[in-house]
Order: sequence, then C-alpha cells, then structure tokens
Amino acid sequence: SELIKPYLGSKYKVTEVPKSLIFYMSKHSGPVNEIQWCPVLEQSHMLLSASMDRTVKVWDAVDTGCCLKTFSCHSSAVRAARWSSCGRRILSGGFDSMLHLTDIETGKQIFSSKTEFRISALKFHPTESNVFICGGFSPEVKAWDLRTSKVLRVYRAAVQQTLDILFLPEGREFLTSTDAVSRDSADRTIVAWDFQSAAKISNQIFHERYTCPSLSLHPKESVFVAQTNGNYLALFSAQRPYRINKKKRYEGHKVEGFAVGCEFSPDGTLLVTGSSDGKVFFYNYHTSRIIRTLSAHKEACVSATFHPVLPSLLATCDWAGEIKIWQ
Repeated sequence: SELIKPYLGSKYKVTEVPKSLIFYMSKHSGPVNEIQWCPVLEQSHMLLSASMDRTVKVWDAVDTGCCLKTFSCHSSAVRAARWSSCGRRILSGGFDSMLHLTDIETGKQIFSSKTEFRISALKFHPTESNVFICGGFSPEVKAWDLRTSKVLRVYRAAVQQTLDILFLPEGREFLTSTDAVSRDSADRTIVAWDFQSAAKISNQIFHERYTCPSLSLHPKESVFVAQTNGNYLALFSAQRPYRINKKKRYEGHKVEGFAVGCEFSPDGTLLVTGSSDGKVFFYNYHTSRIIRTLSAHKEACVSATFHPVLPSLLATCDWAGEIKIWQ
C-alpha cells in the first residue's frame, strides 16, 4: 500500500484518536467476533475478520475497503482467527471444533484437525512461529506444533471454558482467562502458566467476582489489562506475582456479557475498548480518564484495534456483522 510505505522506515508517531469514518465494510451476515491487522508491516493494509456466519475474510482496509478473500472452511461459527507471523496464512478455530491453517493465496488448508471441544481462543507463540495455543469449551488448553500437526502440551485447569489467552514477553509464560468464578477468594478467573512445563504458576491473580473476556499486553511496560464483566478494565503487573494495580481502573464502557476486546495503542499511551452499547472508548493509559468516545456502531462493538503503522487508523467491528475503519 502506498499509504503505508512512508511510515515503514519512520518511528511510530504519537497515536491520535480517530475522528471520522473512512470505510464501512459490511459483507458478513453474522456477528464479527475478531479482527486483526496483518502483523507483517509491509502487508498491514490487510485486515482479517472472523464471524459467526462461518467465514473468515481478508480485507484491504487501508486503500479500498474491499473484501479480498472469503474462506468458508468451517461448518459453524468462527470464534477465533489469527494471522501467522509470515502474513501468508490464517489459523482459525470454530464452534465446529475444527482448527484450520489456510494459505491465503491458494485458499487451501495446510493443516486441519478436529479437537474435542468448541474453540473460542487461539494465540501464536511470540517467538516460535509454528506453535500456537488453543482453548475453548473445555477444562484443557492445548499447545500445538504445526510442523508435526500434533499436540505438544496440555494445560489442565478446573474450569469449564477458556475465554482468552495472552502470552507474556518471550513466551515463557502465558495467561488464560476463564469462566470460573467460584465462591472462595481464589477465583481462578486468570491463571498463569509455565509454557514449557505446563505447570500452573498462579491462579490467585484476580479476586473480584467477574469473568474477564479479554486480556491485552502493554507494548512497552510490563503490565497487562483484563476486560471484566464488571464494566471496567483492570490493570495488572505482567511479572510474578501479577499483582493488580488498585489505583487504576478504566471505567465508563459497558461489557454486559459480550466478549468485548481491548488493547493498548502501539505507542502505549492509549487504551481502547469496544462497548456493548456500540461505542468505542479511548482511555489515557496513565490517568485512566476517558479521552474520547466514538459512537461507532448500533449493536455491541466487540473489537477495536489500532493499525500497527498508521498513527490514527482504527478498525472496529460489531454484533451486526459490520466492520468500520476510522481515521
């Protein structure tokens, strides 16, 4: 993309809050669960979307707003999809319990496997590009190796469902957020794992009685946020013992049972989140104050993600199947 080229060599400037709608992209016939910009910066005009309509789509979300490819390899809702680090493949998992790795040029499946559970979360390992973790409606989370098409390790927790997975820097440890909200104080809502040994490091991280539908890591500091069903974002240390920061709480948006995503801007100054009322909220990371709200969608906005290179470009998606690009 000619729009991205001038930014590739330069240092990322300060993130600006987008003000206006550039593209309104509506080709999904069901809720959009996840969107992700291509991680290869030269190809970051491409946006991936996964939907309840059983499809995964790739869009040119920078130049034209057009749908480039549609992949229909799932027989049920696609809950999770991720770009591979090379930007040529897409890993997807759905409520049909299938995992597919699709070549975006040919549309062929390089790898397919049936799991024992409906899939709701997928994440690639940050340094081992052939390894990913898969979780869903099961007490187990599994690490897979695409080279052997086999399960590497199984992580067992006394939970019913994994809502999200977050690798910590270097990938030696990762976190899972679960739907276990027990009556005792050790809520097991967020569990920390040792990637290699599959040992549980801690399940005493978050003590409030809310599930956390999404987790996000700060790009520069050793902290992460958890989206909570208490209608606020909680901030934690990303180092053991992963303590909560009680001084900072980001509140104002609504979650209300939706899997509302959240993330930091690439420069780390802003925290952006969707909201069940269709708005997008921009928080100042340091002060936890709301900087601006965007009335983005009529239905629940479940994801808002900043472009990795362009300083004010934001993609949002909603429960009506719409994707919008803002600048």
